[in-house]
Amino acid sequence: MKSAELRDLSEKELDAKLTDLKQELFNLRFQHAINQLDNPLRLKVVRKDIARVKTVIREKELKKAQ
Repeated sequence: MKSAELRDLSEKELDAKLTDLKQELFNLRFQHAINQLDNPLRLKVVRKDIARVKTVIREKELKKAQ
C-alpha cells in the first residue's frame, strides 16, 4: 500500500484501515506462534502498513492544527 493512496482516504476510512491492519497483525502473530504461518514476511509488511497509516493520520492532525 502506498502512502499516496492513504492520503486520499478520509479520517474514518484511515481509522477503519488501521483497525483492520491491527486485527490482521494479531491473527498473523497467533498463526506464527502455533507454526501455521505460510508467509512470515507478511508480518513485516503489515507492521509497515500500520506505521504508514499512523503517519498519515498524524500528518492530517498536524495540518488541522495549523
